[in-house]
Amino acid sequence: MKTKSFNNRECGSTLAEVVVAVAILAIMGAAIIGSFSYGFFVMSMARENQRATQILLEKTETIRLYSWEQVMDGSVPHSFTNYYDPQSAGASGVAYYGTVQIVDFPFSTSYATNIRQVNITVNWTNAMRGISRTRSISTLTARYGMQNYVF
Repeated sequence: MKTKSFNNRECGSTLAEVVVAVAILAIMGAAIIGSFSYGFFVMSMARENQRATQILLEKTETIRLYSWEQVMDGSVPHSFTNYYDPQSAGASGVAYYGTVQIVDFPFSTSYATNIRQVNITVNWTNAMRGISRTRSISTLTARYGMQNYVF
């Protein structure tokens, strides 16, 4: 019976090689976990931005339907709070705090007394990392605007 001899090249991995391989696997695992975390964060931000845009448009369209007298006498609420969380089961979720500011038309024209500029701002804090966010929109409302055709 003949015995087989091994040279150093045919031997198993050394401890240094195993340590390097484990270090590379650990770095790759951390990178994958980090990319998932970043992906969830970006999706959360996009979802919150979309909700803020929905709130702004909802308030803008509502204000456009107020009569001129309601706009001028202060019937339009100057602040509001909306809550949103798509995965909540009864919890309130992210709070969106908004303000409505009605100011004079910024240009001097003959019809400036019949137009007001409405500025709507929404502020909220990101649910995942606590980042303060804000969005705003401006629109115009007129004495003889769309509300006269709806009511």
